[in-house]
Amino acid sequence: MTRSKTIQLYLIDGVPKGRIKCTLANWTGIAYKIPRIELDKAKSIDYLKQSGVYFLFSTSDETQENIVYIGQVGNRKNGEGILNRLQEHKRNPDKDYWTEAVAFTTTNNAFGPTEISYLENQFTNLARDSKRYIVKNSNEPNLGHVTEEKESELEEFIDYTKIVIGSLGYRVFEPLIVDDSPSEFIEPSSKELLLYFKQKSRKSKKSIEASAKQTSEGIVLLKGSHIEIIDSTSIPEKIRKMRQKDNLVIDGILQENTLFTSPTYAAAFVIGGHINGKNAWKDEHGRSLNEIEKSE
Repeated sequence: MTRSKTIQLYLIDGVPKGRIKCTLANWTGIAYKIPRIELDKAKSIDYLKQSGVYFLFSTSDETQENIVYIGQVGNRKNGEGILNRLQEHKRNPDKDYWTEAVAFTTTNNAFGPTEISYLENQFTNLARDSKRYIVKNSNEPNLGHVTEEKESELEEFIDYTKIVIGSLGYRVFEPLIVDDSPSEFIEPSSKELLLYFKQKSRKSKKSIEASAKQTSEGIVLLKGSHIEIIDSTSIPEKIRKMRQKDNLVIDGILQENTLFTSPTYAAAFVIGGHINGKNAWKDEHGRSLNEIEKSE
């Protein structure tokens, strides 16, 4: 049974887009969300002088895809920790893409080199597995060697971190399709409707068969769906560019789950042209999405 959680967000600057301190009841972890332009204001935060892990977030100007870089930093002899590393990234011309940072440490400064290496490794792999963000880490972080007891403790920290970072607006660890297995921290949604699209293509003369799930975020087109390979002149420009993304569709087969904000965009991607998605997507009983919504 998933338990309720109490999260406290403290707006340090009194505005939602400023610096935010985040804590969770009965957890020694502590998080800070800091806009890049507000880093200098964070010098007075003692917790940011400690060891910890951090995330650099941004959005690609060209593709509008989400970007994240995940790093770690230990205590330094000069007393500087997380904040000093963030300032180094700010001065680094190779890391000028990020606009916000989220840093995690503990109220008792409990992280040593082994702990932060383990966390960086796990966070990086989780972000890559979710496939929601472009992960800018070029190397595989060192997992390190931890005892079974310490691993259990760190995995609990990771679970709470997922809650906090999701509450701050970053779904970097959330899969597009919720796992059906029960979890103490993530409750599977019972409203994920499975939908189907079947049509004979007039352009390629091939059978187009796609499946999708309706989630709280929109429509997730499922990996393995058969996609029309020829674009119509009526295809929306955004969808046309998505269809041209490298290795997303190979020989007319979708290679990974792909999120769309609307059923019409998802259907347009499948057919390669303009179409009414609410009429095109149907459930296992043949009811269109439009009919399903009207009956609710």
